[in-house]
This record gives sequence, C-alpha cells and structure tokens, in this order.
Amino acid sequence: MIKEYVALAKPGIIRLNAFAAFGGFWVASKWEIDWLLLLYMLVGVSLVMASACVVNNYWDRELDKKMERTKGRALPMNRIKPAHVLIYAVVLGIAGHAILFFLVNPLAGLLGFVGFAVYVFVYTMWLKRTSTWNTSIGGISGAMPPVVGYCAVTNEVDAGAWLLFALMFFWQPPHFWSLAIRRVEEYRAAGFPMLPVVKGVPRTKLQMIPYTLLLVPTSILLYTYDYVGIVFMVVSVLIAVLWLVHTLMGLNKSGEETTKWAKTNFMYSIYYLMVVFLIMIADTNGIAA
Repeated sequence: MIKEYVALAKPGIIRLNAFAAFGGFWVASKWEIDWLLLLYMLVGVSLVMASACVVNNYWDRELDKKMERTKGRALPMNRIKPAHVLIYAVVLGIAGHAILFFLVNPLAGLLGFVGFAVYVFVYTMWLKRTSTWNTSIGGISGAMPPVVGYCAVTNEVDAGAWLLFALMFFWQPPHFWSLAIRRVEEYRAAGFPMLPVVKGVPRTKLQMIPYTLLLVPTSILLYTYDYVGIVFMVVSVLIAVLWLVHTLMGLNKSGEETTKWAKTNFMYSIYYLMVVFLIMIADTNGIAA
C-alpha cells in the first residue's frame, strides 16, 4: 500500500525537478552553501510537487482507465479510495507550502504556490481537457523548481531567475510532445486534446523546433550575465544543437520510424536536462571566485 501512495506522487518527476531546484540553488549560492536552507528548500519543493501530482492522479482517474500507460495505476484499478488520495494531496500540499513560506522565505513559498496552482488548476483541471495549449502553458509550473531554488538564496526575482525559468520552460514542450507522439492513439482514445491528436504529428514535430532552438541563446545568456562559466556555455550549447538536429531529423520520419524517433527524442530530453544542470552546478565555481 505504501508503494501505491509513493507512485501517486510520481517520484520520477519529483526527482528530475528537485534536481533542477538544486541546480538553481547552487547557481545562486556560488558554492557558499547554506546546507540547512538547501534541505528545507528541497523538502518543501518536493512535497509541493508531490501534492500537485497526486491531485493530477485524482482528477484524471476516470480518463486514466482509457490509456494503456495509466490504466494500471492505483486509482483506475480502485486499489485506493479517491477520498483518501485527496486527503493525502492536501496534507502534502500544506506541509510543502508551510516549509517554503516559513523555513525558506515567502518569495519561495509564493513561487511554489504559483507552480502548484498552474499545474493543478490551469493544466490539470482546465487545459488538459480543452486545449492544445495545455503543454505550453502548463510548462509554467514545470519551470518553477529551479526558480524556487534560486530565489531561496537571493530572495528576489532577477535576470538569473528568469533565465533559469526560460531554460526549463523551453525544454518542456519538446520533451512532452515526444511522449505524446509515441502515445498519440492513447491520448486520442482518452479524449485529451494533445497537440499531435488535434493538429497531427507533422505539425507537432515542427512546433518542437523553436523551443529546442531557444535553448541555445538561453544557455549563452546565462554565461553572458556571469551566472555560469564558459564550460557550461560550450557544453550546453553543443548538446542543445545535437538535440535540435535530432528533432529536425524527425521531420522525415513516418510510421514506425516516427515512434522510434520520438522515443529517442524523449530520452535525449531527459539526458539533456541532467547534463545541463550537472555542468551548471560544476561550472558555477568560476563565478564564485
């Protein structure tokens, strides 16, 4: 039963976004780390994200029965009562927001709440069921973790916060659309108006290009404004260009080749984010001097 509750919080998503929050904190700290503050921030962010994910599972429980990828989850299979899941989400949310507001700082708490509200109310309850803009606008919530980490240290929203936001915001649509292309028939059956369902796979491939391309100037600006060192800029630009090239290669794919391409593109997006934040953390040292 414990495993079921852990799965409801989508630990894979939490790990990836907590790592991004850690990166934002490290960039702002420049290796002068307040370890207790870092711990509070990571716990608070993780709990807030967990709460949002649990609400997402609760709200989508009927539609999840229609998708192969989700029909085996605890709620669609009636292994957990929906009321218990809702209580679980509320407890996680209250705990996470309290930690951010009172043990980190009010700005971090506010940013955490904005991310939570966009994911739950704008994305899950509204756009996911009504518009192809669900991924793009919903990306605001996914872009918040590194900003929360950064502002936990600076207590202000400056150029560094905006650039970290941009990095995560531009990363998300090609990441999620790669998954949506692979699962397009499942999303269609469930009634979710994902971009490849409504506009088609070729249009989705085209729309991924500008987001991937914009990762390049974002990385350059992080270096230009002295938030990271030259190693970060070179590596991040290089892997962004490689991702862009792979995205462009998808334009000529069709049928089963498109599915294979989308799977590779999805995995590349995950590795891209991990490498970018690892290099960001390592190369912040040059700024600390």
